[in-house]
Amino acid sequence: MATLRSLPCLVLACGLVLACVACSNSTTSPSDSTLEPGDVPVALTTVATGLDFPLGLTAPTGDARLFVVEKTGRIRIIKNGTLLPAAFLDLHTLVSGGSEQGLLGLAFDPAYASNGRFVVNYTNLNGDTRISAFHVSSDPDVADPTETVLLPIAQPFANHNGGQLVFGPDGFLYAGLGDGGGAGDPDGNGQSLATLLGKLLRIDLNGGSPYAVPADNPFAATAGPTTRGEIWSYGLRNPWRFSFDRTTHDLYIADVGQDNYEEVDVSRAPTDGRGLNFGWNRMEGMHCYPPGSSCNMSGLTLPVVEYDHSQGCSITGGYVYRGAAIPALQGVYFYSDYCQGFVRSFRFVGGQVTKQQKWETLQPGGNVTSFGEDAAGEVYILTSQGGVYRIVSQ
Repeated sequence: MATLRSLPCLVLACGLVLACVACSNSTTSPSDSTLEPGDVPVALTTVATGLDFPLGLTAPTGDARLFVVEKTGRIRIIKNGTLLPAAFLDLHTLVSGGSEQGLLGLAFDPAYASNGRFVVNYTNLNGDTRISAFHVSSDPDVADPTETVLLPIAQPFANHNGGQLVFGPDGFLYAGLGDGGGAGDPDGNGQSLATLLGKLLRIDLNGGSPYAVPADNPFAATAGPTTRGEIWSYGLRNPWRFSFDRTTHDLYIADVGQDNYEEVDVSRAPTDGRGLNFGWNRMEGMHCYPPGSSCNMSGLTLPVVEYDHSQGCSITGGYVYRGAAIPALQGVYFYSDYCQGFVRSFRFVGGQVTKQQKWETLQPGGNVTSFGEDAAGEVYILTSQGGVYRIVSQ
């Protein structure tokens, strides 16, 4: 068996042997030679530096502050343009520090202004996933450290933990989990409905204690020992950042590949994503897995964009721009690659990918770990070197 490759600077998701048989031409495979240059005059402005491996940026509804997740276990606040010295929440004593472990996700309840609740995703000292709820304290810049564990999930390997958390337009919490790691998903978690690994989950934090399974989840009616009702969609390897388009509610998932292909999956509006199978480990990108094999593609939802490893190594998903500062970018979905640090985009219109572009003026330098979105819909780029940058009109 091949061994897991080691990528620089604590790369977020890596891989092994890959598929090679093209299964569909519905996916587009851009390269630098085919991508158009960005046609809107934009640049990056530095918002903060000196963060400790930032992995995410978000904000509560209507809140001007920026909350930044540090891989090492702290949530920091950028307030009025200044990085506050004290952490909003400090979990560093609870968090494991492997290359794909750490504090991985943060989402604020849509009713945060009234209930003060937010949710985090981290790997504990045993390397297992914990999705937990916390509340703000009487000080709006400091959280109460009292933890309520919502979902404890055992992890068989240290890699492929996923980690993204998002409250969807329907008010439910969506959580992305990788397949548990190992070479080629040895346990078949991506295709198994008996495990939460390799899935996008959807749960209701207001319907039960500690949560309820929404009645319209695709497998809620058949939940049992062989089927988990929390599953919304499946067949994912390591979804490193997913997001909803604020306007259309389409869901974009960047799923990290193994040694050959990276992909972006799209499900159109939340209800259209119910029960989708994105293919892993039957397929990897739009290619059958393992190499040289044939595969049954029936019932699979193939990616809308893929690129091979001559161009990068680990996709970093972003957002559809819906801010007000740069109207010409409305509807543009941005993504990047951890190793190469490029910034690319496309528009998804009528179920089709259009206008694929590359943005040299938006390359921050260093390793792009994540994108972020503030309460106003403006988009940010984060690097493992500790920088936070906002996309601005040039």
